[in-house]
Amino acid sequence: MPATTAARDTKTPRHAAIVRVTHWITVVAFFALLISGGGIVISHPRFYLGEVGNVNTKPLFTLPIPASRDTVPTGYHFVMPDDNGWGRYLHFEAAWVLVLTGLVYGIWSLWTRHFWRNLIPERGDRGWRAYSREIAKYLHRAPSQVGDARSYNVLQRTAYLVVIFVLFPLVIWTGLAMSPSFTSVFPMSVVLLGGRQTARTLHFFVSWALVLFLVVHVTMVALAGFWSRVRAMITGRNATDAGAHAEEDA
Repeated sequence: MPATTAARDTKTPRHAAIVRVTHWITVVAFFALLISGGGIVISHPRFYLGEVGNVNTKPLFTLPIPASRDTVPTGYHFVMPDDNGWGRYLHFEAAWVLVLTGLVYGIWSLWTRHFWRNLIPERGDRGWRAYSREIAKYLHRAPSQVGDARSYNVLQRTAYLVVIFVLFPLVIWTGLAMSPSFTSVFPMSVVLLGGRQTARTLHFFVSWALVLFLVVHVTMVALAGFWSRVRAMITGRNATDAGAHAEEDA
């Protein structure tokens, strides 16, 4: 690579400022949703299909945990602390923070063509052979180099696209479908899902899919060099970039 090209690459931020800001806001909002959602689930750890579900209805499945209300039959002889009140309030607030942050990121990504440049897999990256090569690459991973650290591979691109365009819209839709005020204005939002209780069950599974993505995401970051990638998401630059700048200054 020519020296001028290398210098230009190291001066280009690994992540734009708006990507870094929206990333960390999303992290905080997601953990707030996860914690508050857990408190809500504990209040009634039974899941149903259809429109109606209560203690007199046969559940689709029941989580093997005690409830925070003694009126919910779980087979345990004690109840958990009831955090349903503050949990619902925090869940509502964090959800809107996440939605607004996502809108800002989405509009910026469309405006700057970030999706096409960094997330849409290239023609040669599509297909099962490309996926197999990337999986093999991660299983036999060598130390990260500048080129690898400055681009998304096909697995990352696909995972981010699924989260952005499938899981996040689904978790928002199913969450809104559980709101009586929202469904009174947009009744088809819950009808299309098969009922309010079905929406709650789908919301639960989509949330766990997002948690699974988070675990895989953090694992991949750790394999690629945890502190280097975290630094890039905070400052916009990799450790290798800092070294290159030091050489330029010298």
